[in-house]
Amino acid sequence: MDKMPGLGDMAGMLKQLRQVQSELVKAQKELANETITGESGKGAVKATVTGDQRVTDLVIDLGLLSAGNHDRLNQLIIEALNIALNESRELAKKRLGPLTGGLGL
Repeated sequence: MDKMPGLGDMAGMLKQLRQVQSELVKAQKELANETITGESGKGAVKATVTGDQRVTDLVIDLGLLSAGNHDRLNQLIIEALNIALNESRELAKKRLGPLTGGLGL
């Protein structure tokens, strides 16, 4: 007589969880190697981030570096970074969503 009914199902679930965890780790490593570039000011500022949201590059058109453009430059940098980070989060959601579906992660 089985003293712990359903234990076989739990073992199967644990195996599935380990597989999902392995796939998540792999997907996260892949995201860390992908880059997304956000542009503002018609390409005057370009911010590049990885799929795991690390800023790797910031390119600023030299014409924006004059003393009178400080506020505009700040605005364009923030805008380019936010665009790149938003796209990076969307990429992560697209890649990780199928793996975490229903887990609330």
